[in-house]
Amino acid sequence: MNEGIAREGQGPNTSEPKAASPELQAPHPRSRPQPPALASRGDLKDAARRLAKKYRVRDGKGFRLKDVDPGETAWLESEDKQDAKQVLQEGVSLLARLQDMLYAQDRWALLLIFQAMDAAGKDGAIKHVMSGINPQGCQVFSFKAPSAEDLDHDFLWRCSKDMPERGRIGIFNRSYYEEVLVVRVHSNLLEKQRLPEERVTKRIWKDRYRDIRSYERYLDNNGVVVRKFFLHVSRKEQKRRFLERIDNPAKNWKFSATDAQERGYWKQYMTAYEDMIRGTATKRAPWYVIPADNKWFTRIAVAAAVVETLDSLGLAYPEVGKEKLAELARTRRALMAEK
Repeated sequence: MNEGIAREGQGPNTSEPKAASPELQAPHPRSRPQPPALASRGDLKDAARRLAKKYRVRDGKGFRLKDVDPGETAWLESEDKQDAKQVLQEGVSLLARLQDMLYAQDRWALLLIFQAMDAAGKDGAIKHVMSGINPQGCQVFSFKAPSAEDLDHDFLWRCSKDMPERGRIGIFNRSYYEEVLVVRVHSNLLEKQRLPEERVTKRIWKDRYRDIRSYERYLDNNGVVVRKFFLHVSRKEQKRRFLERIDNPAKNWKFSATDAQERGYWKQYMTAYEDMIRGTATKRAPWYVIPADNKWFTRIAVAAAVVETLDSLGLAYPEVGKEKLAELARTRRALMAEK
């Protein structure tokens, strides 16, 4: 277990429940009964808090990526996979209800950022976790190589244009964090940004971490809640998924030779990811380092973090005033009087 995660302090609406939710509670080592169906919405919220906390990093000091096992599935095991699908579906249903209140209340916005190595399952996690969301209240943006216009602006510019409005959930499939990942691993990309020479120093990555922390604090101050996910896949599992994409004609379109070439920089990327999390994990904009070798578990863990976050905002449908109630009553009488 990651020590940096284990030492996390308690924040608003993240207190431990008095008893673990039965469907996700760690079993007694001598017996492993199948997880029962969820008893109530409250049970699911409690379970989401426990699972989200396990992988949340609010303070990056001392964080070590090697302490997170990509194959971990918390207290669930492979035989729980079918039950996990039921839990995910109920979690998606709860997420849909919370998102509906977020949209109706129109005060908060939620930004979800996904970063990972290729084939870690970002697209699948977004697809399955957000499957029950009202499309009117959700926006997904994928950030590829920057355009010439992007390169003529600061490194946060192109993502800033796509921030979610109040009442909506915005999803970034990759993000401004590429500026401290791929740009760090491939120094020629930094040269293309044509920064003044005196601004390109040995501190440039630490400076960018500081800029990102300040930017995310600014967003939070304006009601945009930021949650960041690193889907941590192992090199072995990535290889297996690459081979599957090559050997399965239905998945050939997913594979790019460039993806395989990036494997040659695995150590550099792991260092960049670790430093990124250390430098940008904060209480108000935490990272969730999610084991990604088992897709079914990755999706449950992501859903738990999103549910826990929305539940912590105290969402509710707007209260209707006396004038509105009177208007509704008049309209109802008129409708009932129709022949």
